[in-house]
Amino acid sequence: MDKILRIDTKQKGFSYSEPDESLAIMGGRALTSKLVMDEVPPTCHPLSADNKLVIAPGLLSGTTAANSGRLSVGAKSPLTGGIKESNAGGLVSIKLARMGIKAIVIEDKPEGEDYNLLHITKDGVKFLPADDLVGMTNSEVITTLWERFGEKVGVACIGPAGEQRLTGSSIQFADPKGNPGRAAGRGGLGAVMGSKKIKAMVIDDAGCDRVVPEDKATFSDVAKKWAKLLTSHPVSGEGLPAFGTAVLVNVINEAGALPTKNFRTGRFDKAENISGEMMAELIEKRGGIIKEGCHPGCVIKCSQAYHDKNGDYLTSGFEYETIWAFGAHCLIDDLDAIAEMDRLCDDIGIDTIDAGVAIGIAMEGGLIEWGDKAGAIDLLNKVRTGDPVGKIIGNGAAFTGQALGVDRVPVVKKQALPAYDPRAVKSVGVTYATTPMGADHTAGYGVCQNILKVGGDVDALKKEGNVDVSKNLQVATAVLDAAGLCIFVAFPVLDSEEGFGMIVDLINARYGTSLSADDVLAIGINTLETEKAFNKAAGFTKKDDRLPAMFNATLPPHNVTWDFTDEELDSTLDFG
Repeated sequence: MDKILRIDTKQKGFSYSEPDESLAIMGGRALTSKLVMDEVPPTCHPLSADNKLVIAPGLLSGTTAANSGRLSVGAKSPLTGGIKESNAGGLVSIKLARMGIKAIVIEDKPEGEDYNLLHITKDGVKFLPADDLVGMTNSEVITTLWERFGEKVGVACIGPAGEQRLTGSSIQFADPKGNPGRAAGRGGLGAVMGSKKIKAMVIDDAGCDRVVPEDKATFSDVAKKWAKLLTSHPVSGEGLPAFGTAVLVNVINEAGALPTKNFRTGRFDKAENISGEMMAELIEKRGGIIKEGCHPGCVIKCSQAYHDKNGDYLTSGFEYETIWAFGAHCLIDDLDAIAEMDRLCDDIGIDTIDAGVAIGIAMEGGLIEWGDKAGAIDLLNKVRTGDPVGKIIGNGAAFTGQALGVDRVPVVKKQALPAYDPRAVKSVGVTYATTPMGADHTAGYGVCQNILKVGGDVDALKKEGNVDVSKNLQVATAVLDAAGLCIFVAFPVLDSEEGFGMIVDLINARYGTSLSADDVLAIGINTLETEKAFNKAAGFTKKDDRLPAMFNATLPPHNVTWDFTDEELDSTLDFG
């Protein structure tokens, strides 16, 4: 049976424990949220010794199932003050699964100020000094550690933002090429890692065997069908590989839902300049890579390597959310400048969504002018140096709004809204308001039914049916997160009568269980119930499941408003 690895940062020790039977069919987000609920006092300070950082591979991670290499990181969030799970690709999830580690629980807090490097192998954990790594960017850290421990070891690290314990800080993971383009970005979990005085972790699975399913023949058969399902769908098999997630720029802009100038309108008149089509054109022209996976075994390949005008590598994992946050939100239409900001965020270790929205708030507050790309880059550079203004930006949109006296601040539970206006993609708006995670599109991605017409057709501009869309997708997403599956597998699964059954069959073949579809859905429901219970114990009320008053205004071009009642929102995650 896979074991739980506990790391005591105060005593610099470690131990293994057999998971309780109730945790047997738990992985990823289901496991991180369960352990946080059971072991972290909900009212503790997120940077205190009482908080724990939990890292868990998905149930299917380490297997041959396509797109199963995602990782969940959980803790009490320094940003929201509630429970948090942040999801990432990279190499770590697969390696932990091969090492037989069901979860890493990082506990307590050192008394000194010296940072540590954790070297985790099949033989245990070594605490190594990290003095030479302190102050380095994440790119520099990964390069250094691959030189020291060998290429392709898994690396999780924090940048200068995490060292400063800023609430917008991320944990970055090395992608298969050694770039820091994969992030557990949301919720400030880099600050938790920084508070434990861990600069980086090296996950080295040398000498470990591959994961062998209990029913190898069935698993192999289903895995082949699963891969074909993912590659044959028009979104996951064509649109995302061709243009990355930035394929959505023109789509969402045309739908009138691309938040522009801090959510004043749903259309950006220069969207074409920052579109996925433009990105792909520039990548091809400059010798970059249009499609690559964020982890081994990815068949969707929506990531890429974006090069600058000189043909030199600039950034990877160049996502729609990032392009929007620094682009339409801030009235910047220069893709190269946005790519530079993406790279800065990866290196400094801050969430691109909260950082981009914070830059827009800085423009709103008059700190720099709207559309000032040079000013935006300068603000991000200040985050790295510890400049007081940089600390404001690095603490996210809510903090920036408070510091600058701005009342137009698009956050829920202090977390910045992502790249879909909730008035024009109403199911996503319901998700923003009600997910325990704070504003998070991935928690229940209603763009599927509202815009892309995948898995159904529910009007994005009318509230009818959208509470159910959000509710069902929040449950399904929690299942995907528990399994370690990429959220984009939802597209083919929603359009297939057999898709969800394949996930159930893969889990059963992997563990030798006989779970039903309802049993697997229950994993998602129980995860959400656990997260709701933690937040309630932390002091959250129904009033925290609301959008800011700024969304009561009418949104052009469709002239729609946010029109859900409190009762409708309260019913969304009511499973009683």
